Amino acid sequence: MKHGKRYTAAAAAIESGKVYDPAEAFAKVEEIATAKFDETIEVHAKLGVDPRQADQQVRGTVVLPNGTGKSVRVLVIAKGEKADIAQKAGADIVGAEEIIAKIQNENYLDFDVVITSPDMMGQLGRVARILGPRGLMPSPKSGTITQDIAKAIADTKAGKVEYRVDKTSIVHCIIGKKSFGAEKLKENFDTLIDAIIKAKPAAAKGTYLKSVYVAPAMGPGIKVNVRA
Repeated sequence: MKHGKRYTAAAAAIESGKVYDPAEAFAKVEEIATAKFDETIEVHAKLGVDPRQADQQVRGTVVLPNGTGKSVRVLVIAKGEKADIAQKAGADIVGAEEIIAKIQNENYLDFDVVITSPDMMGQLGRVARILGPRGLMPSPKSGTITQDIAKAIADTKAGKVEYRVDKTSIVHCIIGKKSFGAEKLKENFDTLIDAIIKAKPAAAKGTYLKSVYVAPAMGPGIKVNVRA
C-alpha cells in the first residue's frame, strides 16, 4: 500500500520497534496528527480471547472523563412519562411508533445512538435489520435499553463509548480529539483500558492484553506499554 507524504513523515517520526510509555505515546500522537482538521484519536487493543466462543466475548460501555469531542444525536423510543423525561433530559429526537415506521419505510437514520425503554423493544424489533448492521440497535449490555432514560441520555452526551471485541480479537474505540491534548487523552485512555481489563472473561487464558496501539484517524499507530 502506498501512503502520502504526510503519512510517511508521521511514520518516520515513530521509532521502529519501540514500545512507548503512555505519556510519551500521547505526546507523539500530538506530534504526528498533522491533518488540517481536529483528528479523532483511536485505541486498538489486541486481546487474548477467542471471540468465536460465547464465554470469551468482551463488550461493555464506559464514560470517558473528558468526553469524546463528538456531538452525539440521541434518539429515544418511548411513550408517555418516559417520553416526557427524555425531552427534559436533552434527547435530540423522541418518538414511538411513528419514528419506528419512519426508520422502516424511509430508512431514516439521522441519529447516532438509540435509547429505549424495555416496553418498546417488541416494536423496535421491526427495524432490527436496519439498525443492527449499523451498530444502532439498543441492547442491555450497552445500557441503551433501560428504565432510567435520563441517566442513559446524560451518560451518552457526557462521552459514553461502547467497546466490543471484533472477529479478529481486536477492540477498536475512539478516546477523543487531538485538541484534547496529551494529558486528557491519557486520562481517557486509562479509563478505557481499565474497563477492558475488568471485562476480562473468566474463560480467557494466557496473556489478555496482547498489544495496544493509539493512532490519529489519518496516521500510523503507536505501540503503548500498558504495563507502565
